[in-house]
Amino acid sequence: MDEQASGRSFLTNHARVLLAIARDTAARLRDLAAACRITERTVQGVMVDLEEGGYLSRERHGRRTRYALHLGGTLRHPAKAHLPVSGLLELIAFPDGEREGAVHP
Repeated sequence: MDEQASGRSFLTNHARVLLAIARDTAARLRDLAAACRITERTVQGVMVDLEEGGYLSRERHGRRTRYALHLGGTLRHPAKAHLPVSGLLELIAFPDGEREGAVHP
């Protein structure tokens, strides 16, 4: 059953955006929205949450924005607060260990 038909997703929008940024730290909001299959407005809100939570920062390069992930932080859920964000990315974003052109912890 596909995610849209069921109305459920294994990963939250926050996790999806974080993973999409890990794959391409120079992606535009519209590219992130397309990759995550959510609206640009939703991506903007998620980005604010991630930035306020200390998971990423933004830096302008001319007309583009580049993102830096801060992977030393831990997951927010109390039951998983001992697990680093980098572990999630290693497991899901780069299961084969290939991170060419992606952010490094």
